[in-house]
Amino acid sequence: MITGLWRWRRNPLRRATDLAEVWVALAALVLMVCVAPVVGVLVGTAADDALRRSARDQRAARHQVTATVVRELDRSPLDVDPETAVAGDLRSRVLAEWAAPDGSRRHGPVLAGVDTPHPGDRFRIWTDEHGRTAARPLDAATAATHAVLAGTGAALATAALAEGARRLVVWRMVRRRYARLDQAWDRVGPDWGRTGTGS
Repeated sequence: MITGLWRWRRNPLRRATDLAEVWVALAALVLMVCVAPVVGVLVGTAADDALRRSARDQRAARHQVTATVVRELDRSPLDVDPETAVAGDLRSRVLAEWAAPDGSRRHGPVLAGVDTPHPGDRFRIWTDEHGRTAARPLDAATAATHAVLAGTGAALATAALAEGARRLVVWRMVRRRYARLDQAWDRVGPDWGRTGTGS
């Protein structure tokens, strides 16, 4: 790109659009190399702050309690929580009892991490401050991974946007160049090949 700019600097065949194309490409490169990483860092940092706050709030509002199996219910498909599910990890759906944070007794269907549950088996579940079952709180590693993915996505999107804008500008410049060429051809083209037309 820089060599192209240098080569066209004093070339007598250089058109204004040739130089403009090089400058547009240089601007897109600067955006991709300098601006996209900054955008990625800013978005990643903002996402990390938001996710850490959310994880902190979830840890404060959710409690891990011990539940007791009352009876087994129908077999459930894979665990619906993508953060705790492992491929092929089948959970048992059971009717269980547990104590809410205020001491009251609760019961309901839950997924138990027990292969063959029997009445009286104990396992741990997460509940909210009212004793209702809740998803496991977001952990720091998962929050950091999501933040990195958000920052990387934002950087890639910025770079793609810069490249897309460059291609659009160059495409429009080439179309204008061809339109001007067509107009010039229309002015002189009909006289070509005729003898004595003054050309």
